[in-house]
Amino acid sequence: MTYDRTTEDIGNIVEFGHVNTRVPDQRAATLFYVTGLGLTRDPYLVTGVDNMWVNAGITQCHLPTGPAQCLGGTTVLAVPDLEQLAWRLQRVAPMLADSEFGFAEANDAIEAVSPWGNRFRCVVDPEVRLGIIAVEVDVAPGTASGIARFYRDILGTTAKVSDNAAHVPAGLSTMLVYRETDRMLPEFDGTHIQISLANFSAPHARLAEAGLITEESNQHQYRFETLIDPDSGEVLCSLEHEVRSMRHPTFARPLVNRDPMITNNRYAPGREALVLGTEPNDFA
Repeated sequence: MTYDRTTEDIGNIVEFGHVNTRVPDQRAATLFYVTGLGLTRDPYLVTGVDNMWVNAGITQCHLPTGPAQCLGGTTVLAVPDLEQLAWRLQRVAPMLADSEFGFAEANDAIEAVSPWGNRFRCVVDPEVRLGIIAVEVDVAPGTASGIARFYRDILGTTAKVSDNAAHVPAGLSTMLVYRETDRMLPEFDGTHIQISLANFSAPHARLAEAGLITEESNQHQYRFETLIDPDSGEVLCSLEHEVRSMRHPTFARPLVNRDPMITNNRYAPGREALVLGTEPNDFA
């Protein structure tokens, strides 16, 4: 047997943590993210009414209350079952009728739109039962190569360009994809993603030298939001990155995930939790 060993490489981004978009209404957010998509509100952290952390496998959506933010692209979400997902989304549809919510089935996927226009492509992934497996960001034509160089030269991680898109592995099962498009791009509204780096200090030094650090959060975290071409200094796109070290207290924190099909009317003892990962491999 021969194997492509490069598919096992993680690079310097060792964890993808979350996508953060503000939401004006926590009730509508609960209907979409928890009741509709079938994700799980974190039971331990951020349990008030001004923010909500929603678990999706080993990843999260962070949803602080405020003027709506919308990722300029698509979040790709692995789910256990598309038929069950469609059933849940149909149930919440009447309660979200006066919003941008919608969903449609196409090409072995369900395209769902949050009440504030955030796009999700939900798929069944044989290796990831539940979780954010890609964040696809729309960028201007001709910028993908520079974005890949930014991640390689500034963040010190792996990145490649194919099909007019920069592909950046982020942790064990998530890919950042910056896809060139001719569509009009929205103005950057402060949406952010969170990643963790193995080599935390060297990228910080390079970002600081380029004047790109926007927040020195604490010992374990900093932020930047502008991606530039390291060769020319040209600004390529904006997406705030919350950058954490592997010493951050929440690095690789175990997350609670429920089976959304288990309810009080359809209950099986011991089946509340969703088992993540693939089926056991047969090595016999």
